[in-house]
Amino acid sequence: MLMTLYLFLLSFFVISLLMFGVWLLQLKNKNAGIVDIVWAISFMVSAFVYIFFTDGYEMRQYIVLALISAWCLRLGIHLFVRNWGKEEDLRYTQLRKEWGANANRNLLLFFEFQAITAAALSVPLIWILNNPSLEFSVIELIGYGLILIAIIGEGIADYQLQQYKKRAIKSGICDVGLWNYSRHPNYFFEWLVWVAIFLLALPVQYGWISIYCPILMWHFLNNVTGVKITEEHMVKTRGEKYIRYQHSTSSFIPWFKMRDLKSEI
Repeated sequence: MLMTLYLFLLSFFVISLLMFGVWLLQLKNKNAGIVDIVWAISFMVSAFVYIFFTDGYEMRQYIVLALISAWCLRLGIHLFVRNWGKEEDLRYTQLRKEWGANANRNLLLFFEFQAITAAALSVPLIWILNNPSLEFSVIELIGYGLILIAIIGEGIADYQLQQYKKRAIKSGICDVGLWNYSRHPNYFFEWLVWVAIFLLALPVQYGWISIYCPILMWHFLNNVTGVKITEEHMVKTRGEKYIRYQHSTSSFIPWFKMRDLKSEI
C-alpha cells in the first residue's frame, strides 16, 4: 500500500503541473474549457507514470496501456476539435460570473481539485498494472470487452450528435441513433469504462476497493457535471420539446422509449 500512496502522489504531482499550465494558458486566452482536454488525457498520463514503477505481467500492461490510451486520446482529440476556435463553454462562463473578481483564483483551485480527483480515480491502474498473474481471468476478459464497447459506443454517440448539429436547426433535439435510447449516451459509455476498470482490478489484492471509481463517476456524471448541467441548459433553451424528450427517453442507461416522442413534436 505504501507503493500505491507513493505512485498516487507522483501522479497527482504530474497532473497538477499540467493543470497549472492550463490555468496559465486560460489567463491568456480566457477559455477555461481547455481543462476538459487535460482531464481526458490525465488517466493516460497516470498509466504511463505507473508502468515505469510496476512489475506486472508485461502483456497485461501493454493491453491496459493501449486501451487506456485509445480511450483518452479519442476523447481528448474529440474535445479539442469540438472546442477549437469556439467560445468558452457555458459552464465556465457561468462560473466566472458567479465568482466575479475571484474567478482566476477559484479556477486554479478548481483545476487542482480536478488533478487530485483524476489521480485518485487512477489508483486502480496501479493494482492492475502490478498484477503478476500470467493468466487472464474471465472477469478481466469481460473488463477488456467493456472498455472496447465503451470506446466504440462513446465515439458513435459523439459522432451522431456532431452530425445532427450540422444538419439540424439550433432549437432541435438530437434523438437519433443512440440518442433515441438515452438522453446522454456519451456519459453512459464514459461511465462504462470505470465499471470495466473495476472489473480489471477485481482479481488483484485490494482490487475490490476500486468500486469507488464507478460509484463516484456515476455521481459526478449525473449529479455534479454532465447530466445535471446539460439538462438544466436544455430545458432552459429548448423548453417543452426537451421536457417531452425527458419524459420519453431514459436519462442515462440506454433503454427503449416510454412513448413516441416524434409523434408529439
